[in-house]
Amino acid sequence: MNATLGILMMAAALLVPAAPLLAHHSFSAEFDASRPVTLRGAVTKVEWTNPHARFYVEVTDESGVTLWDLELGSPNALVRNGWTRRTLSPGDVVTVEGYQAKDGSKMANADAVTLSDGRRVFTASSAEDSVPAPQR
Repeated sequence: MNATLGILMMAAALLVPAAPLLAHHSFSAEFDASRPVTLRGAVTKVEWTNPHARFYVEVTDESGVTLWDLELGSPNALVRNGWTRRTLSPGDVVTVEGYQAKDGSKMANADAVTLSDGRRVFTASSAEDSVPAPQR
């Protein structure tokens, strides 16, 4: 009985570090490929974290000012796409192309970002495998 309890406790201890992996989601679980958005605004915050880096943009339009939460790929994938921690900084004015969250919140999966200097950078987004290629 004590051996069984010990084995169960050890198994539980090994699974606890894996819990954050269970929180990872596919693009289609949270974002809607049929709801593309293009946003222009000032970056307010950048979070260079796993499993997805994020940044926040303050967008001003006819309805006022809204803060958008934008998901990127992982920091490792961003680096492979030429990003550094300095690619986006608070205050930068950017244009973001992406796909809005299914729940209609002010959250989107960013697919491409046009920086204030005119460079267009790709985001290592999970949308790349979920969004059908445009018909030409």
